[in-house]
Amino acid sequence: MDKIAVLIPCYNEEKTIEKVVKDFRAVIEKYGDDGDCRVYVYDNNSTDKTAFLARAAGAVVRHEYKQGKGNVVRRMFREIDARCYVIADGDDTYPAESAKAMIDAVLERQADMVVGDRLSSTYFGENKRPFHNFGNVLVRKSINFLFKSDIKDIMTGYRAFSYQFVKSFPVLSNGFEIETEMSIHAIDKNMNIINTVVDYKDRPEGSVSKLNTYSDGFKVLCTIWKLFRHIRPLRFFGTLAIILGLISIGFFVPILVEFIKTGLVRRFPTLIICGFTMIAAIQSFFAGLILENIKDNNREYFELELIRLNEFYSRNSKEE
Repeated sequence: MDKIAVLIPCYNEEKTIEKVVKDFRAVIEKYGDDGDCRVYVYDNNSTDKTAFLARAAGAVVRHEYKQGKGNVVRRMFREIDARCYVIADGDDTYPAESAKAMIDAVLERQADMVVGDRLSSTYFGENKRPFHNFGNVLVRKSINFLFKSDIKDIMTGYRAFSYQFVKSFPVLSNGFEIETEMSIHAIDKNMNIINTVVDYKDRPEGSVSKLNTYSDGFKVLCTIWKLFRHIRPLRFFGTLAIILGLISIGFFVPILVEFIKTGLVRRFPTLIICGFTMIAAIQSFFAGLILENIKDNNREYFELELIRLNEFYSRNSKEE
């Protein structure tokens, strides 16, 4: 088991990857020798010299052939065992020096996820893509509102993790939704989350972002919606039940008033629809109750799995 593993997912980053690898190696060598601390570059079907330059700079280079950042993260988390993981992009937008504070938070303060917060520092000044800025704020506010959290930067690609987080995190996303999924997983499982402000600089000239503002942004919003339904089923289906119930009552009241005054029901189709809408509201409410109980059971199994992971982690740490 490594003491520190720096994980860098890469796709066509030959302009910056050599510098990124050297910068992170200079930081983590203070924590141990090459047998304890390593930089791993996972090449995701690059068509340039990314893999060659990363290896020449001293990184351990591996490959993931299924395209997409989520697929790369899944491969990295499965293959690497470490006491502390640092994940960063290969585009040289994050300062390697900030990794020290993030690593210390995991190793000394028992953080499960440390978020490299760009939005509280230089991000809005450096990033020249206005829709990216708007999207980051929208995603952050949506998640913090829906899940009652206080994560400062949801979409950052600069994070540090504990062994327990990495080995208990089921990666479901294929692409750039992975950061959203990580954040919501940590919130839902009541993990120790620490925000650390980091400087951000925009990509150097000639380096191109792989994130599509519109299509990937839409996928992120869909992921938030899907995970909210999965993680907060009672709130999701309860809200739906309230909306349907109010619609049913709203259309039923005029019919009832007319019946009291005249003794007649002239709008039978509306009355029938009101009845079916109220039935749908009741079904939605009880569906939320059932799914909430299932979620609570899954939470118990997850806590038991964490106990087993901690036992394995402790045993391996003592052997080392």
